[in-house]
Amino acid sequence: MQVTLTENQQFITQMIREFGAKNIKPFMMDWDESQEFPVEVFKKLGELGLMGVLVPEAYGGSGFGYKEYVTAIAELSKIDGSIGLSVAAHNSLCTGHILQFGNEEQKQKWLPKLATGEWIGAWGLTEPNTGSDAGNMRTVAVPDGDYYILNGTKNFITHGKSSNIAVVIARTGEVGDSHGMTAFVIPKPHEGFTHGRKENKLGMRASETTELILTDCRVHKDNILGQVGDGFIQSMKVLDGGRISIAALSLGIAQGAYEAALNYAQERQQFNQPLTGFQAISFKLADMATQVAAASLLTYRAADLKDRGENVTKESAMAKYYASEICVQIANEAVQIFGGYGFTKDYPAEKYYRDAKLCTIGEGTSEIQKLVISREVLR
Repeated sequence: MQVTLTENQQFITQMIREFGAKNIKPFMMDWDESQEFPVEVFKKLGELGLMGVLVPEAYGGSGFGYKEYVTAIAELSKIDGSIGLSVAAHNSLCTGHILQFGNEEQKQKWLPKLATGEWIGAWGLTEPNTGSDAGNMRTVAVPDGDYYILNGTKNFITHGKSSNIAVVIARTGEVGDSHGMTAFVIPKPHEGFTHGRKENKLGMRASETTELILTDCRVHKDNILGQVGDGFIQSMKVLDGGRISIAALSLGIAQGAYEAALNYAQERQQFNQPLTGFQAISFKLADMATQVAAASLLTYRAADLKDRGENVTKESAMAKYYASEICVQIANEAVQIFGGYGFTKDYPAEKYYRDAKLCTIGEGTSEIQKLVISREVLR
């Protein structure tokens, strides 16, 4: 179990802090207000190797493991959860799916552009009427010679508009059959494949979220990842890693909110003493610090198991569940410590508060995580 940062992790931490101070902090509230997805920032992150953290160097990536990946996502999310979320979705979902299940030709074809940030990736599983019930998806893929014809709609898709390539899961068998779905890679632009409306969100507003619409979209069979019918099983394995991403995202937001509250409480004077002189505030900070430490241990434990190639279904769900829930609690307490200023956009607490909630919903709600964990412990 890791308790101190390695040299690589220390380097990543320092690199992101310097990059964020120059390229993210001065602009993030403008992006938040306008819901702008800052594509150029992700191109620059690609130049730093952060858009292909887990991708081997042979495919243009950084060749790091999950511990370094967790560090990167957490550090970005301490600055701006939107940036952390988009980097996580790009790395663990679209890029991660191709890395895990693509053949050598597919990896050589798509991974270098994704890993360097030349291309931004999207991943389409969720649909308007299925949500957590992905087995009942209505997007269908019908064989037509060497092609499949795809029709349907995906929603809540990160980078649905701005992406250059997407992995889309479609039904090729019966509704509800876990072996009746297939993963297709669709580069853009592509006839019959477009985006729909952009969501107007509470938080994570600089991370683009849109619909994906497929209308008689012809995709060659060479763009299938793995075997026909393996898409749902693949997706569940991809989400095991994705949950570690969201745990890291939650950890970073929680750390950011805690540190902002701690600094404010040390500086703010009330009744001729700093807020930290009041037990009500110091006890809040004690709880927050303990929760951050526990979330960090759970998240890095899941990352360590993932790096070892072991099954992480239970551990990743635990990390995601706990880290996301305490993220919301800590962000709430941060607003309380800031008091009236916590309710204004002049201070960072309100943004952490808005961004935090998605962590309990995205890539499996807290309720789904408890379902996964209970199934694992009751085996």
